[in-house]
Amino acid sequence: MAKVHILGSAAAVNDARHDYTHFLLVGERSGPVLVDAGSNPLGKIQALGIDENSLQDVILTHLHPDHVAGIPNMIPHLWLLGRTAPLRFYGLQHCLTGIERIVGGYDWHRWRDLVPLTFHTIAERPAAPVLENDDFVITAWPVRHFVPTIGLRVENKLTGRVLAYTCDTEPTPSLLELCDSADILIHEAAGPPPGHSTAAMAGQTASQVGAKALYLIHYPVWKTDPAPLVDEARTTYGGPVALCQDFDTLEF
Repeated sequence: MAKVHILGSAAAVNDARHDYTHFLLVGERSGPVLVDAGSNPLGKIQALGIDENSLQDVILTHLHPDHVAGIPNMIPHLWLLGRTAPLRFYGLQHCLTGIERIVGGYDWHRWRDLVPLTFHTIAERPAAPVLENDDFVITAWPVRHFVPTIGLRVENKLTGRVLAYTCDTEPTPSLLELCDSADILIHEAAGPPPGHSTAAMAGQTASQVGAKALYLIHYPVWKTDPAPLVDEARTTYGGPVALCQDFDTLEF
């Protein structure tokens, strides 16, 4: 079965035990797909026993530091390891333009034999195609955050099961399509709007869309215990609820 490796679970203020929210999709027939980039995604990929050279695709949900902070480290990391294969980035134009500015800020165009980078723009509309490989069909929906942001719907072509990821968002109608009948709903729980959702709101969305299971992510960790968020979500959702932790693995 396909796997989702949670590489980080924290909201924008992380700590020593929780990295920023990002995860890795691993199928049975294709290379892994990285969704966002925390502090050191390649180090975590290595810790999972996955060859970093198998990574070809990176989806960036939006241009906030806690979702793209690892990019300035990841690219020279691969370069120093001798990678020559291209790395493909997918995101909204707002996000990709920012990443290209970061690349320019480090003068990477002057570096000899830098890892080739390609940028693929995702349309800012419902059910926008992101990528398709032998394992997954991935589409995106705009959600409601402080900057242009997408949530992701990942369909497993082998099993028919669906993973939905809300990313950073307050409750918004687009979630009803994005998360419809998801087998796994990974929903943020950073706090009340604007721009974010509470655990109770996550539970309400899970109930509305008929999700089979709810996993809370992007939650506060700094000098706080996130465990009570599970009970909060259960006040509005009767299905299974869990708190994503760094290095958790989910199958779908």
